[in-house]
Amino acid sequence: MDRLNDSDIIELAARCDGRLSRDVDLSTVSWWRIGGLADVVLRPSSTEQVASLCHWFAARKIRPVVIGQMTNLLFDDAGLRAPCIQISRNMSKVAISDNTAWVEAGAWVPGLARKLMQAGLGGAEHICGIPGTLGGLICMNGGSQRKGIAANVCEVRSVGGSGHTISRDVDECEFGYRKSVFQTNDEIITSVRMRFQPRHRAEIHSEMLTILTDRSSKFPRKQPNCGSVFKSNPTMYADVGPPGAVIERLGFKGKRIGGAMVSPQHANFIVNTGNARARDVLALIAEIDEATRSSTGHRLDAEVGFVSTDGRIVPANTVQLEMP
Repeated sequence: MDRLNDSDIIELAARCDGRLSRDVDLSTVSWWRIGGLADVVLRPSSTEQVASLCHWFAARKIRPVVIGQMTNLLFDDAGLRAPCIQISRNMSKVAISDNTAWVEAGAWVPGLARKLMQAGLGGAEHICGIPGTLGGLICMNGGSQRKGIAANVCEVRSVGGSGHTISRDVDECEFGYRKSVFQTNDEIITSVRMRFQPRHRAEIHSEMLTILTDRSSKFPRKQPNCGSVFKSNPTMYADVGPPGAVIERLGFKGKRIGGAMVSPQHANFIVNTGNARARDVLALIAEIDEATRSSTGHRLDAEVGFVSTDGRIVPANTVQLEMP
């Protein structure tokens, strides 16, 4: 991929009010603390700016990569040459009226859950401990306790590859278990309209505390990680149990490759013990996937996406490692 020149950088910076960074060290900002330098990161603050950036890239046949807070991404050690659009704090407004919330895609999910609790709106309790932005949550139809955020979605607004804006009602989003149309259509989610149910704040608060306490006791918090590595497949779950239990039974807790280790606390987490490389994590994922297939007949689908240097994001379990 040809790198952007100085003239390109000036044009792009003007389209997002100067919110552009160069040579961003991904190992200091991604949740896994892994990755090389990203050439260019753009941080728009409105749907209009997102549309303007997309239009610029489309005219030049450049495909940018879109990220949020990088809580479920594994970046290549060689870095990121593709230009990057980050939807995060600059697009995180929340407006609540009656039972409805209009929320920008960069809103931090735990913070949104707290705001809904303070407004006396129930239904988002299960997302209170999920790190990430709302855009990522919508894209994955994320949630916990076997729930998905789609249950509360009324409308999703996005920007297409050519810079045009799109509005979809919940049926048009094609939500399924940890799925949505946004995983394959290359659109950038910019805002979401959701509806919740009135509930006593004390009840919501109590349930959220229970969820957070449970998560804190089960999941590793002190070492860098990207949360659950593998999706919980309903068919596999019914047959042999959740991924963490299966991986634990196969003896992977504490297994290390380089600086990456399967967490001794929860087997569906891979932690960075201090000097992990992307290659270490990918090797562990491949080994776990193969052992699970041989033992149970089920393949594990990664919830984590691997970001290659050219900006392609693929499930981490699909990456073919080359021999060193």
